[in-house]
Amino acid sequence: MAAPSPPVRFRNRYSGRIETEAIYGEGWLRWAYESPVGRLALRAFVIRPWFSRWYGWRMDRPASRSRIAPFLHRYALDPAEFADPPDSFRTFNEFFHRRLRPEARPVDPHPDAAVFPADGRHLGWSSLSAADRFYVKGQRFDLDSFLDDPALSRTFQGGPAVFSRLCPTDYHRFHFPVAGIPSSPRLLKGPLASVNPIALRQRLAWLWTNRRWQILLHTDAFGPVLVAPVGATNVGSAVFGYPPEIPAAKGAEIGCFRFGASAILTLFAPGRVRLAGDLLDATREGLELYAHVGDRLGLRIRGG
Repeated sequence: MAAPSPPVRFRNRYSGRIETEAIYGEGWLRWAYESPVGRLALRAFVIRPWFSRWYGWRMDRPASRSRIAPFLHRYALDPAEFADPPDSFRTFNEFFHRRLRPEARPVDPHPDAAVFPADGRHLGWSSLSAADRFYVKGQRFDLDSFLDDPALSRTFQGGPAVFSRLCPTDYHRFHFPVAGIPSSPRLLKGPLASVNPIALRQRLAWLWTNRRWQILLHTDAFGPVLVAPVGATNVGSAVFGYPPEIPAAKGAEIGCFRFGASAILTLFAPGRVRLAGDLLDATREGLELYAHVGDRLGLRIRGG
């Protein structure tokens, strides 16, 4: 049996400190991905879509409301950021995909700034080909399989990429990183494995086999940009609320995930964006960078 993977650590952009993630359901997660019996259960039912539908049904039941107050206390969430008070949510899922007050997540106004599409822990690479050096050396990210579209692969091959991982404790609505005209979301079906580093250290391929969606954003300033939400265990669905083929502002809401952890991969064409220094530095150190939706992830390269 392999030794347990180390704690999940990240750098907090706002404090500058390295912190250890308080993982929701960590014991269960380690059992499923790091023990022989757990891995049997993982493949038998945990990654199956029906399992996540069943769990989502539980989180939509009125009885799930009793989970909200303990969750707020355990993970020290700030209700002052919420658009609605905690006692207004009828179910845990309503609380989970809560809205925030606009002033809680301002959008970087600089015209050359691209912003994070979600709250979370982020990784950034000047070229996605370097992603094989983060979770486990030798596990190379398979862009062709992730996109399942040769033309899109050619467009984004060698370009900057940002991987945003949302924990169950995070705000679970996601937003456009730049202004542009978005396509309709394209669904690619697949299983629903965890996207926590505990799971990805075992098998990075979950990222390009999990259920995921693609939204191609046509922009004047940044060229083509791809926003790809990725489902995970207990995140069987994403709800999209934007009108396709209509101009969208930077920071405008795309949609929300249902209960669970999830992720978003944002891809830029080569020569279009220079990622933020603290994002690149943290990734090189083997750390994710915690930052809010709307904060700067990089700047447009003029003339790119």
